[in-house]
Amino acid sequence: MFNFSNNDAFAQIIGHSPALESVIRTAQIVAAADVHILIEGETGTGKELMAQALQQCSKRADLPFVIINCAALPAELVESLMFGHEKGAFTGADERKDGYVQKASGGTLFLDEIGELPLSLQAKLLRFVENGECQRLGSHQNEIVDVRIIAATNHDLLKQIKQGNFRQDLFYRLSVVTLRIPNLQERRNDIPELAKLFLQQAAERNHTEPCTFSQEALTQFKHYAWPGNIRELKNICEHVSALLPGEEIIKENLPLDIRQCKTSISSGYTLPA
Repeated sequence: MFNFSNNDAFAQIIGHSPALESVIRTAQIVAAADVHILIEGETGTGKELMAQALQQCSKRADLPFVIINCAALPAELVESLMFGHEKGAFTGADERKDGYVQKASGGTLFLDEIGELPLSLQAKLLRFVENGECQRLGSHQNEIVDVRIIAATNHDLLKQIKQGNFRQDLFYRLSVVTLRIPNLQERRNDIPELAKLFLQQAAERNHTEPCTFSQEALTQFKHYAWPGNIRELKNICEHVSALLPGEEIIKENLPLDIRQCKTSISSGYTLPA
């Protein structure tokens, strides 16, 4: 079993499944190397948590860590938000403003959902990734900004490249190191430990006694596909904690789609003794 030190930022990533431990071992090595990293994984697997651990164990740990949800950037403001703008660059630009890139200067820029970035901005991001050069909207001057980029995606970027929706050259620049976060189906033995943690956290927030899952309930979890991954498990824990504080949660208390799931998935899952 892989041992995490108490002061290790990666200790916040709970679980001891071989698939997860393999990723963490690689992440701990590359965290100190000042290279760009691409994190792949389904929605709800903990990509942002991994990015935070990478930043905290890097040489830039005490410098800015700026998080950008590329899927939430408004199309009409995406370039300004990313690279900043000069006064008068567009209607309403009453002053010169820094973009996310300048705000992250010296530190780390986390580009979540990088696959959602418009093609028009991908070319400008490529130039920035290659040599640190960027240009504010409304300016004719280039500026150099030192930033490490960690990008994350739940898409198959190679498929998007074939479809013409993502630049191949940008993909290879961002994926100097690629970390793939396993989904919850691949780490089913971690479910009891994760559930216990989430129930405890919910109880602390609600100032109640923590719930527990019965063995029957935990057994039912092994038959479920977990499309929402860890995020879905956390939501279930919060749900039962709010409705049944301090009680043992049995199979009948679980959401209907989990109760009715009867097809066993072969995954090497074993319940704790």
